[in-house]
Formats: sequence, C-alpha cells, structure tokens
Amino acid sequence: MTSKCQSSDVLLQNLTAGTMMWEKNVSKSSQDSTGNNASCGSVSVFFPITMMITGMVGNSLAMLLVSSAYRKKENKRKKSFLLCIGSLALTDLFGQLLTSPIVISVYRADLKWKRVDPSGTLCAFFGVCMTTFGLCPLFLASAMAIERALAITAPHWYSHYMKTSVTKQVLVIIWCLVLIFALLPIAGVGKYTLQWPGTWCFISTGDKDVTGNTFFATTFAALGIFSLLVTLFCNVVTIRALVTRCKTKPSSTQSSKQWERLTTETVIQLMGIMCVLLTCWSPLLVLMLKMISTHTSSHQCNSAAVSLSPQDLQMDCNFFLTAIRLASLNQILDPWVYLLLREILLRKFCQVASAVSRCSLDAQKETRCRLDVLNKKAVQNDNVHKKSLNVENSNLNGGQAEQ
Repeated sequence: MTSKCQSSDVLLQNLTAGTMMWEKNVSKSSQDSTGNNASCGSVSVFFPITMMITGMVGNSLAMLLVSSAYRKKENKRKKSFLLCIGSLALTDLFGQLLTSPIVISVYRADLKWKRVDPSGTLCAFFGVCMTTFGLCPLFLASAMAIERALAITAPHWYSHYMKTSVTKQVLVIIWCLVLIFALLPIAGVGKYTLQWPGTWCFISTGDKDVTGNTFFATTFAALGIFSLLVTLFCNVVTIRALVTRCKTKPSSTQSSKQWERLTTETVIQLMGIMCVLLTCWSPLLVLMLKMISTHTSSHQCNSAAVSLSPQDLQMDCNFFLTAIRLASLNQILDPWVYLLLREILLRKFCQVASAVSRCSLDAQKETRCRLDVLNKKAVQNDNVHKKSLNVENSNLNGGQAEQ
C-alpha cells in the first residue's frame, strides 16, 4: 500500500501544479474506496451531514408555513400552488431522510459499502431513492411552473377548471409514474451500481451489456432535461405576461402599485428558481449523457483495470461526484427558493427598493421646489427691474414733454 502511494506521488510530480493537486485528491479518494484510506487520505463526511441537517430544517419550515397558509380562508385561490410546494418539500424531506443516513453509515464504516450492505439489496434501494427523489422534484417544479403560467395567462380558465382535486390527482400521478420508472432496474431493465468513492449507488452509465441499461440511463437524463426546459419555458411565459400586464395598468391607482409589488416579487422568485434548477441539475444530466455516449461509469474508478485513460476517467468521476452533490443541493434550496425567500427576503428587497425610490422621489421634489423658488425670485426680480425701467422711461417722457 505504501509503494502504491509513493509511485502515485512520483507520477504526480511530473504534472503541473494545478493538475498535480487534482490527481492527488482523486487518487486518494479512489484508494480510500478500495480500503487504502489509512495512508492515502479520505473523503470528508462533512458534506452528507451538513446537507442532511440543512435540508431537514429548510423543508420542515416550508411544510409548517404551507400547512398554516393552506388552512386560511383567504388563500383559496393559492391552494393548488400551496399543495405543489408542500408536496415538493415533503418529497425533498423524504429524499434526505432515506439517503443521507446510509451515506453517513458508509463513511463510518471506512468507506466500505459491503460492511453496511453485504447482500447488495441496500444498493438497489438507494438507487431507487436517488432516481425517485431526483425526478420527482423536477416534475413537481414543472407542474408548478405550468400552474403559475395558466393562472397568469388564462385566469378565467384557471379559476373554472383548476381545482384542488385536479392538483392532487396530478401530484399522485407524478409520484406513481416516477416510482414505476425507478423500479425498472429491479425488474431487469437497467442497473444500479455502487458509484465512486463507494458511498452511494446510482444508475450505471457504462454497462452496455446489461439489458436496457443504456435505455434506462438515457431516459433518465432525457426526462430531466425535458422537465428543465418545460420549467424554463413556462417561467419565461409567466414573467412576460406579468410585465406586459403591469405596463398596461395605470400607475396612479392603489391596485396598480400593489400589482407592481407582486410582479416584482414573482419575477425575482421565478428568476431564482430558473438559476437554481440550471445550476443544480444541468451538470449531472449533461455529464450523464457524455458518460453514456462513451460507455463509462464512475464505479469504474474503483477498478484497477479500465478501458479509458486513467486521468480522463478520474476527472469524469470527480465531476460526477460534484454533479450529484449539486443535484442533492437542489433538495436543500427548493424550500428557500419557492417559499422561505419569498416570505423573508423578497419583501425586504421590495421595501428597500421602495425606500430608495421614495428617497429619490423626495430628492426630486425637493430639487423641484428649490428650482421653483429660484424661478419665482428670478421672475420677481425681472418684474421689479421692468417696473423700474418703466418708471424711468415715464420720467424721461414727462421731462421731454415739459421742455
């Protein structure tokens, strides 16, 4: 084991400084997953613990706020949207509770999955959870984006046909279809494998010999990209409709000012949603398509013999681990972007913006008042000057008449 680390260090000295640090960290993590973590380093357990705690706190707060708002009579029109947010928070919370403890247990077992799961059934369960609680938030986000777009662009149709019963049926259909899709590898279509650095299981992207594996992995990535595109399109349509309607309303009425405030809050929230979704999910989905096309998988990082260049494979594995962490981060950010930030920060932002606008208006009014005073003084001075000139002219005319 010591000779392996020394040979790895000799090879790394021939690389540049940045590449040397990259390869050193990757090689250490790879050796950890095969049992050589004693002298070659280890992957920190800080990430799963922190993500589990923050995810539980955020989603629990969101569910409390949604349940209290759902019971209020004045929120009847928002019940469909509140149901979607509550379902999203519940889905993210269950995803954290079912997967994070397993990851932490593997870290405590020195990154040796077989100590925690000798039979391999837990790996399949983990893969089903990752697929289900990965696709469900994406489809729920698309459902909310469609719901908001219909509420803004077709309010009459929305108020007549969009009932809470319809929303509940759509949510149940989403959960059931995604769960059925996630269970396909259990039925023999596709495969869940242990992924580098040996702390989690997910869809295999490199086993082309497994029945339906390429189809299953490609379908997962395609469904994820499709839901992202639907969400982005509907949010853009909603923003455009809000801005257009805001411009058509007269700016002097009280209702128009309230509409402008709500428009500002909604536009900021939708922009935040799009940025979070793209940042969290695009790297994983794009990298999955890349690894499917090259028939590689991150579980090959645990193997000594690989078909690709070790450097390229290790880079893909490192990117894949970072991408899955970003996707898991979406479960933490969802309640803040959809609900908590709107209640806390957006109102503060609008208050600050209105205060700044009021200050600027007050300054403009004060400047106008000063200019009006100066103009009045100038007019008065001109009048006095004209009067004095008239008096002088009349005196001159009178003197010439006497002569």
